Amino acid sequence: MSFETISVIGLGYIGLPTAAMFAAYGKKVIGVDVSSNTIDTINRGEIHIVEPELDSIVYKAVVEGKLKAVLKPEPADAFLIAVPTPFLPIENKSNVPEPDLKFIQAAAKAIAPVLKRGDLVILESTSPVGATEQMADWLSEYRKDLTFPKTHNEDSDIRVAHCPERVLPGHVVRELVENDRVIGGLTIKCSNQAAELYKTFVKGDCVKTNVRTAEMAKLTENSCRDVQIAFANELSVICDKLDIDVWELISLANRHPRINILKPGPGVGGHCIAVDPWFIVSKTPEEAKIIHTARKINDSKPMWVVNKVKMAVAEFLQSNSSKTSKEVTIACYGLAFKPNIDDLRESPALDITKQIVEFHSGKVVAVEPNIVALPETSQHLELTNYKTAIEIADIHVILVDHKEFLGKELPGGIIVDTKGVLNKC
Repeated sequence: MSFETISVIGLGYIGLPTAAMFAAYGKKVIGVDVSSNTIDTINRGEIHIVEPELDSIVYKAVVEGKLKAVLKPEPADAFLIAVPTPFLPIENKSNVPEPDLKFIQAAAKAIAPVLKRGDLVILESTSPVGATEQMADWLSEYRKDLTFPKTHNEDSDIRVAHCPERVLPGHVVRELVENDRVIGGLTIKCSNQAAELYKTFVKGDCVKTNVRTAEMAKLTENSCRDVQIAFANELSVICDKLDIDVWELISLANRHPRINILKPGPGVGGHCIAVDPWFIVSKTPEEAKIIHTARKINDSKPMWVVNKVKMAVAEFLQSNSSKTSKEVTIACYGLAFKPNIDDLRESPALDITKQIVEFHSGKVVAVEPNIVALPETSQHLELTNYKTAIEIADIHVILVDHKEFLGKELPGGIIVDTKGVLNKC
């Protein structure tokens, strides 16, 4: 099967790099997004996200006519769906969020009119087990004139597969090419065709399996990380209570040849580790006990940090009795969910900063070198630079270990360091 034209639905942190990579390796790529601003930006040869090396790849692909962005899907040979998978509002007693597949359904509905016999549809969005089969059901409902694997197995008109992204923000361009891919088709032919497509640029192995195992593989990877981070975060809370330097403790423990404890932080963010474990818990709430507990530990860490900041304010006022709370300035360093990117999705740093703004009557500033403007919801919060922040703030809350914060002049006043930046200076 020859795939000459590829359509990527959703041009965000995964969709755009994937589209650009196919274009860089000679395919004609049609990117689809609901944002007209995103479409216009890409068609100018520019990018709307921060990702090293991506800007030059997109520019070259657009200039050479290999990549274009549109609002409405056009005919193609393969369709890759890379849209968000959020959660529904919690309405159950177990307090477990249920996945919302509305964007996947909307993508399926959008591409259905342009599907033709022989096309391949791949769901890249990280999803709960069974989502790819549900997507295929929606497609078959919208296109009753075409056959799908559920009813026609290997003889179906349309091939359907799941291939979760497995890349690290900040290293996406390299990892898209070098990392192994897990590919699960609804049939063997579906898996084979999907693997053939990704081999356009993937130098890692394309490992084929069934669709449900492929869906579960990504969830398992991120749940494992979440559990490991939860151990580190719980350890940091314990060490704080026992007056032990958690960073030194972990460094010492990691000298054991079979121990590799991760570093704690203010919580867990992003649209993967903070989200994917819930897909497992929502499907198997009685069985996923460790995974569920890890999620609760990591979700509780931001409030623990906020309480540490409240204690810092009280300490400062006790030492400066002539001042009121309104005269205390707090600086928050980092808003992204991890170092050296601009991604604010599910960011504990952003959540903590917003909570500080809510409880503190004085001035709150944020230092985030990877963005030029604050989200609209961040009212009463001022974006500033590192130099200004260390000069004007009385309390400094380090939430992300961006490279711009390492090796710099240390701020005076009280420091709440959630990332061990002081240990790295």
